Amino acid sequence: MKDDVWKRDEIQSPCIKLCTIHPEERICVGCLRTIDEITAWSRLSHEARSALMAELPSRAPRLQKRRGGRVARLSREG
Repeated sequence: MKDDVWKRDEIQSPCIKLCTIHPEERICVGCLRTIDEITAWSRLSHEARSALMAELPSRAPRLQKRRGGRVARLSREG
């Protein structure tokens, strides 16, 4: 048998195995999906997966907000 029997024409999951939900944004810091989107992925149609994949890059800036780190902490203490 050929190996192509087992190949499927599906959009692969955007998971990069960095699975942590951001406490404020409520999206995964690795793949940028919500918990609901992650759990529904296997049941989504090709069109729904494609639409979600197109939207994910626009979510990245939500996780790049910084609270100021050490500089902000020192200015609050001083």
